[in-house]
Amino acid sequence: MQINGTTATATATATATAPAPAKGAPVVDVPRGLAGVVVTETVLGDVRGREGFYHYRQYSAVELAQKRSFEDVWHLMIHGELPDAARSASFARETAALRTLPEEVRAALPAIARAGSLSGPLAGLRTALSLFGASRGFRPVYDIDADRRREDTLAAAAVVPTMLTALHRLGEGLEPVEPREDLSYAANYLYMLTGSEPDPAHARAIEQYLISTIDHGFNASTFTSRVITSTGADVAACLVGAVGALSGPLHGGAPSRALDTLDAIGTPERTDPWIRERVLAGDRIMGFGHPVYRTEDPRSRMLRGIAEGFGGPLVEFAVEVERHVEAILAELKPGRELHTNVEFYAGVVMELCGLPRTMFTPTFAAARVVGWSANILEQAQDSKIIRPAARYVGVEPPVAVPVIV
Repeated sequence: MQINGTTATATATATATAPAPAKGAPVVDVPRGLAGVVVTETVLGDVRGREGFYHYRQYSAVELAQKRSFEDVWHLMIHGELPDAARSASFARETAALRTLPEEVRAALPAIARAGSLSGPLAGLRTALSLFGASRGFRPVYDIDADRRREDTLAAAAVVPTMLTALHRLGEGLEPVEPREDLSYAANYLYMLTGSEPDPAHARAIEQYLISTIDHGFNASTFTSRVITSTGADVAACLVGAVGALSGPLHGGAPSRALDTLDAIGTPERTDPWIRERVLAGDRIMGFGHPVYRTEDPRSRMLRGIAEGFGGPLVEFAVEVERHVEAILAELKPGRELHTNVEFYAGVVMELCGLPRTMFTPTFAAARVVGWSANILEQAQDSKIIRPAARYVGVEPPVAVPVIV
């Protein structure tokens, strides 16, 4: 293992907080949360936080969002290259044909939606994906070849929007809308969500959001998918674990909360006192700050541009709040580069395009499933299981077990 380009042993010598155990395998002390720890090599992309830049393979992710379709970037992540026009059309047809759910999964969705009525579509997705993998006969990635692994990831990723929109509609007392093969990934997603063919501008805005969130380095959900893959589990199991990680409010669960912040502030003149009170109380301001970026989040910059293209009171208010919050954070937290992250303007864009807030994080999942899939395929090529250690700091054993008298 290497940490920031130096050997783990050398780094441990400088940063260790406790001596290594006298017996057992040697251990290495690393920063909390594995911050900055390199655990593997990847060709899928990277986040260069100090530069405010991230990429999918060799291409700028933002430029891809501006110039290509979601299906083209999906092809890039899975097959390693951007398709030409003919291959682009072929891949779009191939994945569109996989959108329909097996009957056994479709029949179970009403019960899944009822059981998860308080938790929402993302919780239901975990169950639906497990059932889908079983119904499709997914086998452990350890036991199948690269082509079959790729087929499994395409099949699973293609049905995620169908599952999410069906679970949402069932939760609202509506019938699911069947997917259409003649619509793009993003347009079909909005169509299944609303039952109406979307405005092209809305479909393109959501497509650009989806592209911009396909992958983003070794975030919690991506790392989770790779840990599970390292055990040799099937594709559905790997994706279910990733969905669970994404559901946390400190990871994928923040877009709606960032928009809730705007609602709570209400008017521009309330921004200063509202933010100061919460920062001084030690509260986190949702939509601001990122564990990797030390400059403006490029996804936020792109989404702000999309929002400004729509215009309107919400966008004007969001831009004003952003300006005030960044100034207050710079004053109260000097030396900390705290800017808007992807969640802040993602919430604004999705609100403008008519998505209900309960579907903000599920929409994130509809994009990230492609990134998880690419990481699953890459990790499956490595037969080494990911098995870190923990330092025991409890009561010194052995302690005699008391006898009940």
